[in-house]
Amino acid sequence: MTFEVLTEKIKSLAATKGGIGSSIKFATDAGNVFLTADGNVSNDDSAADCTIKVSQSDLEELMSGDLNPMTAFMFGKLKIDGDMGVAMKLKDLF
Repeated sequence: MTFEVLTEKIKSLAATKGGIGSSIKFATDAGNVFLTADGNVSNDDSAADCTIKVSQSDLEELMSGDLNPMTAFMFGKLKIDGDMGVAMKLKDLF
């Protein structure tokens, strides 16, 4: 999946489910995906309530359910900067 397709997939999930009340930035090796509190998605490098550093391939696996978020965190496949509670809200999005 290309980075543009990944961004569009997150946009469609956010449009369907709305925002989660906090901003999140996925910082991947291919670029950033920024999700605003009200559900808008862009590729901005803006400050967020929570930044999740993850490879694009691992983010794709997280979104498809092939990678457990807790396992990814425990093995260092994702790193969380900022509010950990915001990261926990991602289950509502994915």
